[in-house]
Amino acid sequence: MNVLVWLTAILFLLMVLVGGSKGARSFIALFLNFSVLFITIMIMLDPTADPIILTIISSAIISCITLFFINEVNSTTKAAFASTVITIVILIFFIVMITELAMIQGFGEEEIGELYIFSFYIGVDFVKIAASVIIISTIGAITDIAISIASPMREILHHNPSISRKELYESGLSIGRDILGTNTNTLFFAFFGGYLALLIWFKDLNYSFGEIINSKVFSTEIITILCAGIGIALVIPITSSITAYYLVKVREKEGDLSK
Repeated sequence: MNVLVWLTAILFLLMVLVGGSKGARSFIALFLNFSVLFITIMIMLDPTADPIILTIISSAIISCITLFFINEVNSTTKAAFASTVITIVILIFFIVMITELAMIQGFGEEEIGELYIFSFYIGVDFVKIAASVIIISTIGAITDIAISIASPMREILHHNPSISRKELYESGLSIGRDILGTNTNTLFFAFFGGYLALLIWFKDLNYSFGEIINSKVFSTEIITILCAGIGIALVIPITSSITAYYLVKVREKEGDLSK
């Protein structure tokens, strides 16, 4: 417990020193987002609750906290929020379809050993639960990409007020291409870092390459990474399009990008 307290204190101190008031808000946002996820999981235990609807709502709330609480309400965060929600809605239906086809819902052989004494008939749709897990795993990356594209586009318009909507859109795509690879690699290495012990266990059990690829635990995580990568790639043109439209509209009607 003391280690957790010290690490939390060090994180808070560094975030405040580096980010100032925005760093402090970012630290508070971590706990707010955790609270949203915890409440979402608790509600999912109710058999009458729809995990897909809950995931969309919780993702929207997390996006609000991440964008509006940390970065305040302005043209950039509004465009990033709209792009995030649209991407999540599109992605979640795609993920539900992939989850059903791949049959990755539920527990794998490696996980059942410790759970066999419990009943698996808990009255929830594991397909929707699996889809929700994938979306929740990618919401941070999607929101990060959205604001990382919308913010530079706002600066481009600020320094070049005569730029056309098409040119601004293409600038957003160019920015997205630069950060696409790094964010995808971040998801990939996060998986291997978190599941390194599992991969070593596979080696100790003399799993063949085919058995590793076809194991539910491994394939679930790979599909999560691939779906997250699809979400990252999808949010780039969506954010570029919405931001270009919204910023140009604000320029034409109000001439003030601070709103």
